[in-house]
Amino acid sequence: MKITKEALAGTIESSDLMVKVAPAEGELDIVIRSEVYKQFGEQIRSVVNETLQKMQVTQGHIVIEDKGALDCVIRARLQSAVLRAVENVSISWEALQ
Repeated sequence: MKITKEALAGTIESSDLMVKVAPAEGELDIVIRSEVYKQFGEQIRSVVNETLQKMQVTQGHIVIEDKGALDCVIRARLQSAVLRAVENVSISWEALQ
């Protein structure tokens, strides 16, 4: 999927996260800011990378402001932001599980 416009998903309330997605040429740039990064940073990054890989996102600027969200919330917010940022997408729902 190619990110063609900016999009947001989520909130900055406790146990949630805000995902900001924007187009970028070249490579995938992921910025993660989290209150629990020292404890769960590797797991957060793993969930983000796995979700983007399943969605076949290879370019873009992704900023995540985490407030202690669970893996399922991270996945859902990231999927929502990416789907809002692409045009004319045919969704493979099986791949998003």
